[in-house]
Amino acid sequence: MEPSSPPEGDVAPAETSSLTALRAAADRLRAEVAKAVVGQDDALDLLLVALFSDGHILLEGAPGTAKTLLVRAFAAAMSLKFGRIQFTPDLMPGDVIGTNLFNFQSNTFQLVKGPIFTQVLLADEINRTPPKTQAALLQAMQERQVTIDNTTHDLGVGFMVIATQNPIEQQGTYPLPEAQLDRFLFKHLIGYPGRDEELAIVTRHGTHGVMPRLETLGIQPVFDLAALEQGRKAIEQVRVSAENVAYIVDLIRATREHPSLQYGASPRAASMLAMAARAYAALQGRDYAIPDDVKHLATPVLRHRVVLSPGAEIEGLTFDQIIGQIVAATPAPR
Repeated sequence: MEPSSPPEGDVAPAETSSLTALRAAADRLRAEVAKAVVGQDDALDLLLVALFSDGHILLEGAPGTAKTLLVRAFAAAMSLKFGRIQFTPDLMPGDVIGTNLFNFQSNTFQLVKGPIFTQVLLADEINRTPPKTQAALLQAMQERQVTIDNTTHDLGVGFMVIATQNPIEQQGTYPLPEAQLDRFLFKHLIGYPGRDEELAIVTRHGTHGVMPRLETLGIQPVFDLAALEQGRKAIEQVRVSAENVAYIVDLIRATREHPSLQYGASPRAASMLAMAARAYAALQGRDYAIPDDVKHLATPVLRHRVVLSPGAEIEGLTFDQIIGQIVAATPAPR
């Protein structure tokens, strides 16, 4: 276990008021989401880190594991505009970003904005649409803007994509291209709940024939876009020592040299991991990141950015196992 103290030579300062406000808002959001969702603490933590890191997240899990409910509750706990796209095989790029339609009354073209013009976007079952339509998200996820008929439209600083996919059903699905996957900060695997959690789920929601209406659960927004921007500015001040930066770079470079990986992670992964470590440290009440923050986030940051070698697939190795090996073999600063 790495020491939970600031880098040598520094004195641990008291939490700044901005970091204190960020932690308080995060705790309130967790309490609001808990009105609808039982458990899923790890997923909610990563959602918060992605939100304050200005990143996107991919949630993968079997049907009925509350992926969509978690995202809806998460969005309802913020005063941000929420949009949803149900991805289907016949969805077209224009259905996502919008199109210019001719208005016969004014004799001009008018932009009809697609559902991507929002702040928190749920891309539900994203792998059910062909790559042509998936590619409509590429510019939006990287640049927070879309181009329609040679005109660029800004999506704003609050734009965030939360995508879901089902790993069980393969018929009628399309694997996400590597370029698409690399734009997600995290890929989190949602498993089945424990027995006590499942008892609580059935007790709470067992009278509902369909997904419960959030309006009846009393979820209230706990912060707005201004508070989100303040939180992101506070996180930028969280310190990552030169030793920890080197540790992050060494981890990423090790993925390109591991014999069980055909392709490793990109430099973008290193930058994203550093930013995520800052946000995670802030949510833990620290204004400095430690190696344990990096270790905790390494798997969700990397599992969708590396490609297994044919030999690793034959041996039945998983992404998580190989990333665990890399983390264990890479010396961490003390």
